[in-house]
Amino acid sequence: MLTISGIVSKLPHRYPFLLVDRVISCDPGQSIVSIKNVTINEPFFVGHFPDNPVMPGVMIIEAMAQTAGLLLSMSLECESEKNSVYYLAGIDGARFRSPVTPGDTMEIKVTMLMNRTSISKYAARVYCSGNLMAEADLLCAKV
Repeated sequence: MLTISGIVSKLPHRYPFLLVDRVISCDPGQSIVSIKNVTINEPFFVGHFPDNPVMPGVMIIEAMAQTAGLLLSMSLECESEKNSVYYLAGIDGARFRSPVTPGDTMEIKVTMLMNRTSISKYAARVYCSGNLMAEADLLCAKV
């Protein structure tokens, strides 16, 4: 549905901090599903951890937030609003169920819970091979 060229047109992030490879479905104003292919070439694996590489939880949260940002961008009707920048403003109920490691494909599912003029809230879950790896509620604010 949305390839990397479409993603970079909607998000300000770039390598090495762009953590969404593809959007596979989106119901604007409702939900989105994105994919992140995790490879050993990710810069954070150099030090986290050299003999047992595990994707840092903050990077998993960031992938969730970027996916939420894509949902918001694809949900806004006003063209001028599409250029607004939203920042991660809060994280509630974050849980990391299993480690994400090189070779995993993260399926990131985000549902919009609330969207007001300058603030929005999302429920996010990350799955690998159908297994729940992480979940959190995210709050984003327009600055």
